[in-house]
Amino acid sequence: MKKDIHPEYRDVVFHDVSADMKIKTRSCAPAKDTVEIDGEEYPCIKIDISAASHPFYTGKQKFVDTAGRVEKFKKKFGQSYVAKTK
Repeated sequence: MKKDIHPEYRDVVFHDVSADMKIKTRSCAPAKDTVEIDGEEYPCIKIDISAASHPFYTGKQKFVDTAGRVEKFKKKFGQSYVAKTK
């Protein structure tokens, strides 16, 4: 293998912020934060959804405010954009 061309493969922690679950694994993904587990410090990558919080695995559906998003889009771009796309 050539030197200095491969990404660093290291221990990292993925933190599911919605379920407050942490998974220690190995990855090449860049991390900005760090977290301490069992007396050692690891790079931490925050994620929104994992198996601990995904509705398919938990059986619990989360309410998503789609009406607010649509209203915000219409307010920003107006009805003229919607009429052009039809």
